[in-house]
This record gives sequence, C-alpha cells and structure tokens, in this order.
Amino acid sequence: MMAGLFARAVTMPTPNPAPLSRTDYLKQVLTARVYDVAIESDLTPAKVLSRRLHNKVLLKREDQQPVFSFKLRGAYNKMAHLTPEQLKAGVICASAGNHAQGVALAAHKLGARAVIVMPVTTPQVKVDAVRALGGEVVLVGDSYSDAYEHSVKLQAEQGLTFVHPFDDPLVIAGQGTIGMEILRQHQGPLDAVFVAIGGGGLISGVAGYIKAVRPEVRIIGVQMSDSDAMAQSVASGQRVALPDVGLFADGTAVKQVGAETFRIARQLVDEFIRVDIDAVCAAIRDVFIDTRSIVEPSGAMAVAAVKQYVATHKTRGETYAAILSGANMNFDRLRFVADRAEVGEEREALLAVTIPEERGSFRRLCELIGQLPGGPRNVTEFSYRITNAAQGGKAHVFVGLTTVAKGESPKIASALQRAGFDALDLTHDELAKEHVRYMIGGRSPLARDERLLRFLFPERPGALFKFLSGMKPSWNISLFHYRHQGADYGQILVGLQVPAADNAAFTRFLAELGYPWVEETANPAYRLFLQA
Repeated sequence: MMAGLFARAVTMPTPNPAPLSRTDYLKQVLTARVYDVAIESDLTPAKVLSRRLHNKVLLKREDQQPVFSFKLRGAYNKMAHLTPEQLKAGVICASAGNHAQGVALAAHKLGARAVIVMPVTTPQVKVDAVRALGGEVVLVGDSYSDAYEHSVKLQAEQGLTFVHPFDDPLVIAGQGTIGMEILRQHQGPLDAVFVAIGGGGLISGVAGYIKAVRPEVRIIGVQMSDSDAMAQSVASGQRVALPDVGLFADGTAVKQVGAETFRIARQLVDEFIRVDIDAVCAAIRDVFIDTRSIVEPSGAMAVAAVKQYVATHKTRGETYAAILSGANMNFDRLRFVADRAEVGEEREALLAVTIPEERGSFRRLCELIGQLPGGPRNVTEFSYRITNAAQGGKAHVFVGLTTVAKGESPKIASALQRAGFDALDLTHDELAKEHVRYMIGGRSPLARDERLLRFLFPERPGALFKFLSGMKPSWNISLFHYRHQGADYGQILVGLQVPAADNAAFTRFLAELGYPWVEETANPAYRLFLQA
C-alpha cells in the first residue's frame, strides 16, 4: 500500500523544444483548447474566511471540474493538438491520480485510445474511475517509477504518444486558462494569487498569463514543508531532486520539478510559502465551511498559505485568489483531517498532565480546568488508565482542551504547573498527535472490581462534573477515555471500581444520572486488551 502512495513522487521529464517566450505562452493560453471538456469554474468569495482574515479571499473552484481536478485542462490541450495519426495510434501516461483521469476523459472526448499505466497498489476507487472514463488500465509494479518504466516500453512498442503531467508547453498552457479565467471573473483589485506546486505545471501556466496581463499581481507558490522541490530549486538556482517527499498531499508529492516549469517559476513566482499538515487540515475545514465541499489536501494548500501570509504580513483589506486544485479525497482520510484541523487552527491544546494516583485527583483536575484563565473551556479528549505503585504513585493523563486564541497551549500548561500538576504541552508534538494519544491504556493489576461502561454524555458544560459529583467517594475511576466527535453528545468509556456490595447503590446512581449507558464488562475485547 505504501508504495502506491509514491504515485507522483518520481517524475521523468520529457525533452521539450526551444523554450517559449512570455508572449508565446500568452498566445498559447489564449488559444488553448480546454472547454470541450473543462468548465469555467466558479470564483467563489469565501465569506466566512474573509471576515476572519479581514481580507477578501476568492476561491477558484477547480474541484468543480468533471474529474474534480484542474488536470484535464492541460491533458486535453496537449491531446487536442496531436495529429490525426497520433490520435489514431493512441496516448499513454503513467499516473495514479488526477492526471490519469484527465487523460482518460480527454481521450474519450477525442475518440482516442488511452493507456493508463498505474501501480498495482493504486486504490481501487481510482482504478475504477479511470476505467469508467474509458481508459485502458495497466497495473504494473509497486511505485510510479515502475509504472513509468513500463509506460515507456509500451510507448515504444505500440507507437503511443506520451502525455506528460506537467513538463510540456501545451500542458502548461492548458493550466494557464485558470489564470485567464481569474482575471476575467474578477476585474477589480487583486493583490496575490496562491497556487499549489507539485511538478510546476499549474503555477507556470497561471503565472505566465497573469504576469503578462497584470504584472502587479503577486504570484505565491505553495508547497508542503516536506515536499518543497520547487522552492529549493529556485533558491539554489538549479533543479533539486529530493531524496524523499511527504505523502499527505500526494497530488503535489514530486521529488523533482520539470525543466520547463522550473525555468518559468524562477522568473515569475514572487514568493514561496511552505505549509504543514495541520495547516492544510485546517484549510480543508475552512473550505468546507464556506463551500460545503471537501477538497483534497493538495487542493487546500493555497488556502492554508493565504492564512499564513496574512498572519505573517499583517495585511488588511487586500484581495487574494486561492486555487482549489482538486477534490479527489479518500473518504477514510476525513477522520484524520478532522482531528488535525483543530490543532492546525490552534483551537485545541494537547497536554500530558501528571496527577497523584489517589482518590479525588481526577475531580481536582477537572475543577482546575474549569478555572483556567481565558474563560470556560471544553474538554475535547481525556485518556487515563490506573497505574501501579512502581510508577511512583502518579498517573499520566492525556488531555485535549479548546482554546480561544493561538499560542494558548503553553499558557495553559504553565497554569496547570502553578496549580501543582506536572504538565507538558504536546500540541505540536507529532508523535503524540499521530500515535501516543491512541496507545494510552492497557492492563493494570490495580483495576480490581472494575466495571466498564459506555456512556453518552450531553455535550454541554458541566456534564462531566455532574457525573463525578454523583459518584460515591469509594468508587474509584480506573479508566477514562473521551474524544470530542463534533456531535451533540460525547461517547465516554469509563472503568469504575465498584465493590459488589455497592451494586444496588451503583444501579441507583446510573438511574439518577440519566445518561444513556451500556455495560461492557463482559465484552471480549475488554477482557483481551484491558482487563487485568
């Protein structure tokens, strides 16, 4: 599976003719053939985000395209300029993503054969999408490089024309129609256009057109901090080949940019901004709030950069356009995106808090959280498992808290420390966010007389405190896990040490509490992994 993620991590540039001038590219964009398959996507005002940033943000909606990505523009323009003989012979590409779908749709429209070589590890949903568009899918190898090598072989054997994903003037010109549309759709002040960069085809086309027509508009290139081949190449004055790239934003995970795209970008791109995973996740949510659409990570990079640019330059009253380059999001990634969006926006602080392993400590911690400076806070996550004396009589609790402003997590940790609790700020700790938060627990020899229950708590202030206040002092909490899920109720897992003699009192407590509950003490998963 992992190899399939490298589908766009390696690129093999194809030889190009003599470089085109800026005037040549302007003509190419103006005469590009894209609208047989592409639509003029909307330029949508992001009203909510604009109010937050105190700047006007416009979203160029390439997620609206028939293949949910801008890629079909360049692919179709390239193929529309092929000779009848070339079209009859067919085209070929190596891809596992948006380019594959663009080539397949273009070929279907032009009545040409399209061979799409994809790694065997490509998700089935993408394979099915290409086949549905009429592409002949050939599954070879475990990575893009394997697929590319096989595509070269097939190209030679069958006389096919290779359609490059970005390093081709006709592909670049096709993508440049996005810049043409932006200037036509918004004829007022425009301070900057933000464009995600993978191989560089999109930004080369957009910059080529906009700089020719309105050179005062700044072109801001956006890359992931772990996939910044273009930024490094421009900084060093030559194309840099990265040894590895991050794969979260797989659509822009390119180890080496194209020769032609590098030439254009180093001339026309005014600034590069690097964004991280948390910022992109927060941007995906921002786009959803304003459009009710879910874009892929690469599609949200430009929005993340707008927010970072405003925070850095302290701008107000300016106008920015951000290109939403695609929306081919795997559904199973949404849980990760939702979790990391809160942290990316710094609306959630994650902390490790050490408390004495004694009755009442949990309640004292909850009381202190309610008294933290900055007003009432919601607990977004709480994970705890009773520990033994060998650990010094102390328990380590993983806590998530809402914040009202960026930079609050260190202040919260300091407040807890002043109150006598050891607290460590984990908000920006990748290991904690990715793994540790889900690994807290296990068996405990101290969890005697433990009953395990699942509760539905109402998501309102005081719900947890009501639970704790109604318990008998002799009932000890031995396990606790909660994670806010965005619903109007919270799913809580609690382990309670209740002596058999208190069973009747415990039953009354549950009835008076009034929260829906299910007992899981006999659950085999509990017995296997958590019960001592």
